[in-house]
Amino acid sequence: MFAERTGYIVWVSDVKAARNLEKYGTLHYVSRKMHYAVMYVNADRAEEVMKTVRRLSYVRKIERSYRNELKTEYTSNGQDKTRYYGL
Repeated sequence: MFAERTGYIVWVSDVKAARNLEKYGTLHYVSRKMHYAVMYVNADRAEEVMKTVRRLSYVRKIERSYRNELKTEYTSNGQDKTRYYGL
């Protein structure tokens, strides 16, 4: 149904030029203050796309996002301590 996506954080030197990253995947967020962009790419062609993005003149560094590998289902096996901190 949905394609598997991989997130990347792309550190850029020129924020205006970072808008051109839309050609390579889905551009989710661009930080003007910290000069980075968050983009998502289909996982099956992620390596080829990142090789081309890495060659761009305004790209300084690329980091892979580990968000899809984090555990998001939580269990409450421990003791509930909220009753001890009442008013």
